[in-house]
Amino acid sequence: MLHDWGVIAAAFCYIGFLFLVAYYGDRPSRRRRRSGAGLIYPLSLAIYCTSWTFFGSVGFATRNSFDFLAIYIGPIILIAFCTPLLRRVIELAKSQNITSTADFIAARYGKSQAVAATVAIIAIIGSVPYIALQLKAVGSSLETIMGEDHAITSLPIVGDIALLVMLAMATFAVLFGTRQSDATEHQHGLMLAVATESIVKLVAFIAAGAFVTFWMFGPVELFERAMKSPEAVRAMSYTPSIGNFLTMVLLSFFAIMFLPRQFHVSVVENSNPEEVDRARWLFPLYLVAINLFVIPIALAGLVSFPFGLVDSDMFVLALPVEGKVPLLAVIVFIGGLSAATAMVIVECVALAIMVSNDLLIPLILPRNPHIANKDFGRLVLKIRRVAIFAIMIMAYLYFRALGTAQLAAIGLLSFAAIAQLAPPFLGGLIWRRGTARGAMGGMLVGFAVWTYTLFLPSFVDGSTIGMMFIQHGPFGIEALRPQALFGADLPPLMHGVLWSLSLNILAYIAFSLMRQPSSIERLQADLFVPNELAPMAPAFRRWRSTVTVQDIHGTVAQYLGPERARQSFETFAASRRISLEPSAPAEFELLQHAEHLIASSIGAASSRLVLSLLLRKRTLSAKAALKLLDDSHAALHFNREILQTALNHVRQGIAVFDPDLQLICSNHQFGEILGLPSHIVQIGIPLREILDFLSATSTAASDRQTFTEVRLATWTKEGEPYLERLPNRQIVIEVRANRMPDTGLVITFSDVTPSFEAAEALERANATLERRVRARTEELTRLNSELAQAKSVAEDANLSKTRFLAAASHDILQPLNAARLYVTSLVERQSGGEDARLVENIDDSLEAIEEILGALLDISRLDAGAMTPSIGSFRIGDLMRSLEIEFTPIARAKGIDLTFVSCSLPVESDRLMLRRLLQNLISNAIKYTLQGRVLVGCRRRGQSLQIVIHDTGVGVPAVKRGEIFKEFHRLEQGARIARGLGLGLSIVERLARMLNHGIALDANSAGGTVFSVTVPIAKAVTTHTPVVTSSTPVARSSMSGALIVCIENDLAILDGMKTLLTAWDADVLVAADPEAAIEAIASRGDKITGLLVDYHLDRGNGIAAIREIRRKYGRNIPAILITADRSPHVRTAASQEKIAVLNKPVKPASLRALLGQWRTQQMAAAE
Repeated sequence: MLHDWGVIAAAFCYIGFLFLVAYYGDRPSRRRRRSGAGLIYPLSLAIYCTSWTFFGSVGFATRNSFDFLAIYIGPIILIAFCTPLLRRVIELAKSQNITSTADFIAARYGKSQAVAATVAIIAIIGSVPYIALQLKAVGSSLETIMGEDHAITSLPIVGDIALLVMLAMATFAVLFGTRQSDATEHQHGLMLAVATESIVKLVAFIAAGAFVTFWMFGPVELFERAMKSPEAVRAMSYTPSIGNFLTMVLLSFFAIMFLPRQFHVSVVENSNPEEVDRARWLFPLYLVAINLFVIPIALAGLVSFPFGLVDSDMFVLALPVEGKVPLLAVIVFIGGLSAATAMVIVECVALAIMVSNDLLIPLILPRNPHIANKDFGRLVLKIRRVAIFAIMIMAYLYFRALGTAQLAAIGLLSFAAIAQLAPPFLGGLIWRRGTARGAMGGMLVGFAVWTYTLFLPSFVDGSTIGMMFIQHGPFGIEALRPQALFGADLPPLMHGVLWSLSLNILAYIAFSLMRQPSSIERLQADLFVPNELAPMAPAFRRWRSTVTVQDIHGTVAQYLGPERARQSFETFAASRRISLEPSAPAEFELLQHAEHLIASSIGAASSRLVLSLLLRKRTLSAKAALKLLDDSHAALHFNREILQTALNHVRQGIAVFDPDLQLICSNHQFGEILGLPSHIVQIGIPLREILDFLSATSTAASDRQTFTEVRLATWTKEGEPYLERLPNRQIVIEVRANRMPDTGLVITFSDVTPSFEAAEALERANATLERRVRARTEELTRLNSELAQAKSVAEDANLSKTRFLAAASHDILQPLNAARLYVTSLVERQSGGEDARLVENIDDSLEAIEEILGALLDISRLDAGAMTPSIGSFRIGDLMRSLEIEFTPIARAKGIDLTFVSCSLPVESDRLMLRRLLQNLISNAIKYTLQGRVLVGCRRRGQSLQIVIHDTGVGVPAVKRGEIFKEFHRLEQGARIARGLGLGLSIVERLARMLNHGIALDANSAGGTVFSVTVPIAKAVTTHTPVVTSSTPVARSSMSGALIVCIENDLAILDGMKTLLTAWDADVLVAADPEAAIEAIASRGDKITGLLVDYHLDRGNGIAAIREIRRKYGRNIPAILITADRSPHVRTAASQEKIAVLNKPVKPASLRALLGQWRTQQMAAAE
């Protein structure tokens, strides 16, 4: 057993902790940071779980088994499945500055003061028993946890813990719920405290349930003992009444929306739509979690305590006490206290707002108009603070009169009272014909029936007279029995709810139909219910009020404060780009804006009253003032309706979206053209949701996201119209987007299907006319197709040939290179005789094979498209000097005078391809000139350079000049002079065409031919790749003393190269890889004359090997790259490293010329 002082100290320490939490939440730095804000809203909704949930659910379960779940199914249905309804209510509340349930219903029915007062009275009467329920739970939990220890509780006043807790909760509500007069301002500290209490009560209840289920008994043991207990078996075998269960589901559905505290936390305290989305799944999970252990605790209580010894509502607290776990008992007590205090505090704040805004201010202002000239905000706060204490005292007195009533019975009684607000609330959202008279009539009739059938029986059932009244009716009239009206045999709760709500709805409809709605009622109905009717001109006359801007500003400042009033008026003026002169008459828009601002402090109905009192200073009567104010609203609304009607008569579909792409206005054609249902075309719906709907109805599931993104980009792009075919509607639409000054977007939709159908008909007519032509050309098309197929087969065969030649030529060139080296060595050694003649013949044959293979390789690469030009600018003189080095030995061997005329101009071409082209022309000139000379020179022609090759050879007849560029075509006279395949000039023609260079052929006046190549002159040189210089000797140079390093992975070629170089008196170092070459150089220790390196090595390539040797022994070492790879990228890479390139098979004359140059340069440097 716990000491009463310890329990009381824990209770007040917890309440003090709540004060600290609320104070922390109200700090400005905390409000700006808003850490954890995403959880505060869903947890604040858990204020629904009061002490009825914490204590009463267990007691309810001991009597009615699973019936207690009905109280939680309704909230889950609303929050999880009716979020559009909740969002609609929140949207309306924000737009109208609504502060309470009474304010919401009154605003719907023309801002009627009478309706607001009726709702407030019903809410107060229905909520006082509920608040008393919380006080009863606190008192009962104290008795349970303290047992016989009454040292403090026996003291007068101080010992009344329920009274002290009530006063503490009232103080808390005053301090943190009435900090400013603007009721729409968020109470951050209060909501943080409520969210904290939601966590505390959840943790406490789960701790108690886990203790009972897994520690005190064990699941199996608890079930076995429950099956042996008659009370537990009775509770488990209870068969619930379907009607009663559904009634409780309906009441809980209404309660989660209409209870003052629930409306306050779910609507008034809502900050953004994302909070509703998060609460949609988090709040139902909370309800499931807090009810997990209700049945185990109920069974454990029935098993542990004799029947009637312990109040079943207190089982959740009595079991830890019985289990001798005082710490857990205190935690559970604090959890129950938390459930009670959270509800009481927020309920009192919400009711106090109703009392001030809807009951007292409408009574005070008309009788004392001069009060409005003072700081009215302070008066509003004082009224609310007094109202909080008054409501608490009423609840305390009711608590003392309760007696032994069960918690669930009290809660259901309050739920049934609050349910009387449902018909005018929900009916006002769907029925435009509802009026203030109908709303009041329905609520008063329903509340009277509730009082008669539910409230009175709960009070008088303890007395004899009361029992006679219940059983036989008033004055013995059996038909008027409170719990069996007109003989209806139903459970008491279902009976009272059914009769009260039925008569409420009937009266609401009947009274509403008795007269037409007033102009202000129609106006508000248009705001709360979607308008599907054409506008009707309101019955008002044009007038200008004599109330000035200064009067309006002063009135608003009295309620909101001067600073906020000034900021609001400045914002209003800036948004409309006008200047508000204090002495200027107030326009309709300013009157409406002022009413909206004041509504945030005292409610919509009272704000209308305040402005009517202001207008009475300039008019004759209060009725005229209200008419004036209502006309200001009606005028603005009528203008909007006229605009809407005009839009609906436009043939195009029109939709207006705000900067966040949310729909703010549209016409009927918008929905009709796109095929949108009415629930999609709603104000505030994002454009993305509309596009998602269209994608879902017209595309496959896998393409919907892409389809939506494409449409979002095209529909919002300003400029050219966008055409789109809607397959599901079989129409074509034209979409145009235009930006508004406030960055909003106007999108128009036009049905252009007739234009498209006309175009398609014209296209079909054209197709008919063309069908005859198509039939006649079918055969030709077929023949062309066959020809194309044959051509494709030929091209494939040609490509196969080309690939084979390229591969075969490369493989053949390797052994051919070795053979050429060996033969050249023999030629060098033979000085005459028959053997010398045979060796020279072999050398000539190998040279012919080399030319043939080189030509075949070039042809194959050209046919395969492997050669692509890389245009650059370079000096033509460098290229011609390299050609002079190459061909001078060949010409000298034939006894021909070969002359090159140098030129320093830069040209623009592919250096390697141009070199190959000139090689073929010079080679042919030497080959087909038996005696005489060959002249190679340049001649400028404007911006072009003409490279000319003159020879005194056999010449080309004029009639044959068009044939010699064909493949495998040779002149008969030339065939007798030299061997060949007739591919050289074909290669020249293809290269020239690829380079876009001109080729010309003419006859030489002295006999022979003149070939010329025309290339463009470059502005500057970008590629510096001189292979040789003008000082390079072309005669045979002595190789004595030269040290040449040869690297080749083919041993035959390596041996042939060594043999040839040795025959030239050179000193040779041979190696199969770069590493071996570096070792040989290091061991020799002499200066290297040059490097001869194969490109394809076993490890790496020749360029990398040259780079490595240069890095170790000198960056200026001359080098030649010997390769059978004739691709441009190899030559480009070698050129970048300043490496000469010789293709396999190597021409010994060119090789010796380059080596001679190196040796001469080395000897000159040594001198």
